[in-house]
Amino acid sequence: MKKVLLTCLGLLLASPIFAQFSLEQVLSSAFPSELKASPVKNQIAWVFNQTGSRNIFLAEAPDFKPRKLTNYEGDNGQEINSITFLPNGKSLLFIRGGANNSAGEIPNPAELQGTVERAIYKIDLDGKNLKKIVNGAYPKISPNGSTLAYISGGQIWTLNLDSANISPKKLFHSRGSQGSIRWSPDGSKIAFVSSRGDHNFIGVCDIATQQIKYIDPGVDGDIDPTWSPDGKSIAFIRVPFTKDALIFGPERASLPWSIRVVDLTTGLAKEIWKAQKGVGSNFFAGGLVAENHLFWTSDNMIIFPYEGDGWHHLYSVSASGGTAKLLTPDKGEVEYAFLANDKKTVIYNANIGDIDRRHIWSVTASGTPKQITTGQGIEWSPVQTSDGQLAILRSDAKVPARPSVVTSDGKIKDIAPEFIPNDFPINQLVVPQAVMITATDGMQIPAQLFLPKNHKAGEKHPAAIFFHGGSRRQMLLGFNYGEYYHKAYSLNQYLVSQGYIVLSVNYRSGIGYGMEFREAENYGATGASEYNDVVGAGLFLKSREDIDGSKIGLWGGSYGGYLTALGLAKASDLFAAGVDIHGVHDWNVVVKNFIPNYDANKRAEWAKVAYQSSPMPYINSWKSPVLLIHGDDDRNVPFSETVTIAEALRKNDVYMEQLIFPDEVHSFLLYQNWLNAYKATASFFDKFLKKK
Repeated sequence: MKKVLLTCLGLLLASPIFAQFSLEQVLSSAFPSELKASPVKNQIAWVFNQTGSRNIFLAEAPDFKPRKLTNYEGDNGQEINSITFLPNGKSLLFIRGGANNSAGEIPNPAELQGTVERAIYKIDLDGKNLKKIVNGAYPKISPNGSTLAYISGGQIWTLNLDSANISPKKLFHSRGSQGSIRWSPDGSKIAFVSSRGDHNFIGVCDIATQQIKYIDPGVDGDIDPTWSPDGKSIAFIRVPFTKDALIFGPERASLPWSIRVVDLTTGLAKEIWKAQKGVGSNFFAGGLVAENHLFWTSDNMIIFPYEGDGWHHLYSVSASGGTAKLLTPDKGEVEYAFLANDKKTVIYNANIGDIDRRHIWSVTASGTPKQITTGQGIEWSPVQTSDGQLAILRSDAKVPARPSVVTSDGKIKDIAPEFIPNDFPINQLVVPQAVMITATDGMQIPAQLFLPKNHKAGEKHPAAIFFHGGSRRQMLLGFNYGEYYHKAYSLNQYLVSQGYIVLSVNYRSGIGYGMEFREAENYGATGASEYNDVVGAGLFLKSREDIDGSKIGLWGGSYGGYLTALGLAKASDLFAAGVDIHGVHDWNVVVKNFIPNYDANKRAEWAKVAYQSSPMPYINSWKSPVLLIHGDDDRNVPFSETVTIAEALRKNDVYMEQLIFPDEVHSFLLYQNWLNAYKATASFFDKFLKKK
């Protein structure tokens, strides 16, 4: 017996020792979102998703001690968003429930019985008087706080919040679908966008008379109406209609977009600025996280995003027209932004100077940018309280997302540290390192490498390569600011704790590295040029002395599932196994999901390239085992994509496992489904990448 014990001890000492923890532990921290500031009190509110239980929390200066405002319990899959403070600072509104699918069904992955709806609620800031107001979305409160405007059935409705008998009424009826509600400064009018399919109009409705007028109507896609401070004019963005425009392919240039201003008294319209032809002429709608892409300042300047130098930067131009001034120079891109209390300064986050992180900055229309936060962290979603206090969300390589405030001396103070559980494995996580890999066509591709603790050179490990979704995403050197990728980062850390080396690849067509990288030639449905990055990542790992080159796996969701499937289908000799989570398998199917009138028969050449850019044509060379994971109420990637690929794999006798979540959407709403998906992923990799 003594000899057996000594032998076992010797084996333990000879085996690698990793900092192990459970998936439950690394997924246990509450994720914050929807950070908002009160307009009259030094208060902030946000949503915490704590293992599937979503609630609104409130904190007030000076100590910003968090207080739970709502009391929804359980992993119920019901989202909370659109937090809106009332101007009196006594109450707020929010939406509970997800958007309907094409069949009109509200998400219900928890199989809740009874009414599941998307509704606007009101609650007092003392936590009392929670009341459902109305079914609807996109709530906008009038400046005096008395009237709620919202969208229902593609039309704008209003109701009087001061009335004891709340009775909603349709403000007006218009063809098309209405959206982008913007109250005038005095609350007498509402500007909106009327979407008509191949063109949009900017409309203005007079509240008293319910009369509407379309200002400067044209044949283009007019968006983002923005009121002048005096309420006498409206600025908006005009994006020329392009008949052949599709998605999932590069758009480096197009018919140039412009900014127009309309004098509401005279009806005269003027183009105050227009993008130059070539670089930056295509409007990148997904680049800025803000209510509007235009900020009309109190000194009559308009600050806006533009890619004229190949990077998503802020510029300013006089509201009367002129030459635009670059405000945020250097390599890096602006993302979250808002107009500060002084109505002259835009506060934003960017990766300028720290390409794989995010920090907070400020700039005026005539000034130079000022960096507010620095260091090894990631900061996003800045807001400002009524006294100028800056609040943000932040994370870093080891500590997950949490709400914080920025002190006057630039230091950051966390305000809800108790929501990171005591057993969260902060000290067991590793700090990823930025690396550059060479794609098979020679392009340099940024990535993050995770090495196990106590890593020893030459000691062989299995490896996992992760591809984010989107593809308009960027993985960072820490917990991501998106909840989906915050969880993905957690799984990568867990795999490292189990002895894997992990490579997270920021493949071409993602954001953060400039327009040319994002709009990479032949990407996606136009040639799958990212496949070069997939193989390059595999060869990068295979060349390392610390990796067993026969034990390299792939995993990712959505666009990452697409690249996983593409890698397994075309390079099963390089990749031993994969986990494909709601991945794209035929671009012609997925494009139609986003553009319903897309007809492959009328776009034969494009459709042929799109199909050849998909995994399906290479199914006969797919040999490696795969785990398929999908929810059958997915509104982004049709569930049929997994049904089709499963049939093809079975016909070719490829080993396949499946994990299907009934009534679940694309970004899983149930914590338990995330946990089950990640446990299945880790188990599948262990089965095929750790076996002898």
